[in-house]
Amino acid sequence: MPEKLPAGVEISISRRSLPSDYKMPTMDMSTDHYSVGFLVSGDRRTITAQQSYDAHAGDVSMMPPYVYHRTVSLSTAPYESFLVKFSPRAAEPLVALMGPAYLSELMEQKIHHFSSMIQVKLLALFEDMVAVYSSGAPYSSLILQGQLLRLLTLIHEEHTGHGADYFPSQLSRAIIDTLARIEQQYAEELRLSTLAESLGYSQAHLSRLFRQQLGSSFTEYLTQVRLRHVCDMLIHTDRSISDIALACGFCNGDYLSARFHAGFGMSPREFRRQARMSAPSHIQ
Repeated sequence: MPEKLPAGVEISISRRSLPSDYKMPTMDMSTDHYSVGFLVSGDRRTITAQQSYDAHAGDVSMMPPYVYHRTVSLSTAPYESFLVKFSPRAAEPLVALMGPAYLSELMEQKIHHFSSMIQVKLLALFEDMVAVYSSGAPYSSLILQGQLLRLLTLIHEEHTGHGADYFPSQLSRAIIDTLARIEQQYAEELRLSTLAESLGYSQAHLSRLFRQQLGSSFTEYLTQVRLRHVCDMLIHTDRSISDIALACGFCNGDYLSARFHAGFGMSPREFRRQARMSAPSHIQ
């Protein structure tokens, strides 16, 4: 899930170990940062409204802001990766040196391949970035920026091949239209029947497409979208659970807590507490 950068932070990095069959539960996009991912192990497919493409162990993936996407598994290999998020401001020194189109051109090639030797260098650099980010040292943000610029330069100079092999999106026009409407109206009372009618599709057709293309029912998908927005508000605001429930389409705080516990195995308050405790000390 493309969570926003913490307040006052220009660069964040995490190492993730997830089940081999992990998939993003909903389509989503970042609004405040670029992303660079390094796939240590696993095989992943990224699905956007326009196209899909695959990444494998040793590849670097790029994602600019405002690209609606979802990733799913392609194999049973363990899924381990690094993910760097950075604001446009963090890359300004490199953009000033290389030109205004540098970053957009780098991001345009969604997947970058590398030799085995460069993959080792990339792994070491990502691990160093995690250590610096977690240290909480007062100068860590400056070091991280230097590491980010080195990372982007290394990707630009050492990638091999033509990048991603693109193929048509797995999402139909009907699903794309429906997902866009869900994102706009998730806080309202939404029913598949009325949504289908307003978009000019039959309820049975949309229900079937949800199962085929997203692997879930309309109701399951809508709940996941709402919970995603709940998580964002728990992390980035101090609003009460009751207020967040109403803002995200749940009838009350108790019902939200029940759905949240079913989805995440903890209460919203516990999620908020853990999220804030796990943030490096220099960004709390």
